[in-house]
Amino acid sequence: MLPGFTYVRATTVADAVSKLASQGARLHAGGTDLLGCLRDGVFTAQSLVSVGRLKELSGISAVPPPTGGLRIGAMTTHSQIAADPMITQSYRALAQAAAAVGSPQLRNQGTIGGNLCQRPRCWYFRGDFRCARKGGDHCFAVGGENQTHAIFGGGACVIVHPSDTAPALIALGARVRIAGPGQSRVVPLASFFVGPAVSVTRETVLSKNEIVTEVLLPPVEPGLRSSYRKVRGRGAWDFALAGVAVALVMKGNTVTRARVVCSGVAPVPWRSEAVEQAIVGKALTADVVAVAAEAGVKGATPLEKNGYKVPMLAGIITESLLAIA
Repeated sequence: MLPGFTYVRATTVADAVSKLASQGARLHAGGTDLLGCLRDGVFTAQSLVSVGRLKELSGISAVPPPTGGLRIGAMTTHSQIAADPMITQSYRALAQAAAAVGSPQLRNQGTIGGNLCQRPRCWYFRGDFRCARKGGDHCFAVGGENQTHAIFGGGACVIVHPSDTAPALIALGARVRIAGPGQSRVVPLASFFVGPAVSVTRETVLSKNEIVTEVLLPPVEPGLRSSYRKVRGRGAWDFALAGVAVALVMKGNTVTRARVVCSGVAPVPWRSEAVEQAIVGKALTADVVAVAAEAGVKGATPLEKNGYKVPMLAGIITESLLAIA
């Protein structure tokens, strides 16, 4: 049963920021994660501040020169992103990631801003356990049911970040604009997420009364090829057991620049510089790809029940690079 709360509609972004300063206020966008968190007792809310009617937070548009690139409002749905011609033609990894989110119903309701800011799906965090992420002193997944948990970057907490769009956006060099009291700031998405080594109770750099207002994609470099590949237990609804976003700039058959970011394997979207170093300056032959896939899983520290993720991730890296080649 959901707890009681008041519901208010913000009239502007500044109004939303102001209302979020109130004790117990929570932002309501698409609501697909918010309502689950309230139901599961992840947090409580005295009021929900809706930004659903703020038109400036929706839509996809080209950014004029000299900056260039693309702007995506934080309230834009996954379905809109997956079908947009500018994104499908120029930022293919993002279109594929948006199309892989949840189910058709969730893609029609869920927003890009919400997908980046969603809370972890660990069953201990969502359940009746005072785990480290809830302020306790223990990560129950380390010695418990950890089939879906992290093989990189764990430690005090071994959640995996649940977003599909975040790895694709990081691979594409995206930034996010954040609105706060009296000002806004732009942050590279690669610096937006917070791992357990920095803070075990936070997932992003957002303060309480800050909100993501838009995602900014850079202009497309000539020769850019990108993709997002996700493996999950079912063909719909499920989160990634492991996934890989790849963005390569090619000159002929040679990789001149690379970003490779993994999903489903770490508490934050996990950039694999080892894979990037293994392929830059080279053609994506079978031998080069095999070396890159091996480099991509080196240093993994699987838990008792999730060792299968190591060969799975290597396989996804292999398939993704060969498909781009």
